[in-house]
Amino acid sequence: MQTAEFLIDIGRYYLYAGGAVAVLFLVIGIERVEPSAQESYAFRPLLIPGICLIWPLVLYRWFHLEREKEAEE
Repeated sequence: MQTAEFLIDIGRYYLYAGGAVAVLFLVIGIERVEPSAQESYAFRPLLIPGICLIWPLVLYRWFHLEREKEAEE
């Protein structure tokens, strides 16, 4: 029983982290990563479930693209 509770807790914290990344990405990062996403406020809530699930990939791509932009400047 403790193992099941532990796995559920891991899943819960993973989704909490995904929610935090989704909020940060949709407020700050999406316009930096994809300039055509400016003023697309009705579209952003549709991205939340996907970002919550693949948040490590979103963070990796976000930071990678930010570094590329800094290197170009």
